Amino acid sequence: MNAVIYMKLPDEAVDVWRPVQAKHVHGEIYAILDQPYDRETETWEFEPGDQVIARVINSDSGPILAAVDRSPD
Repeated sequence: MNAVIYMKLPDEAVDVWRPVQAKHVHGEIYAILDQPYDRETETWEFEPGDQVIARVINSDSGPILAAVDRSPD
């Protein structure tokens, strides 16, 4: 099942979270799907194709499902 998760943009001066398309693999594991990503204008914490651990975190705009770490799987 596809979902939207949020990816941190580590090069920004403040916390910025980019919504990205991901596929739920199992549990907290999501695979970042291929999608438009211009590496010259922003840097994502993880790349399309990576499997990540996503958890609900509190952002400035409320709770979001965010990629928090690379999956060991």
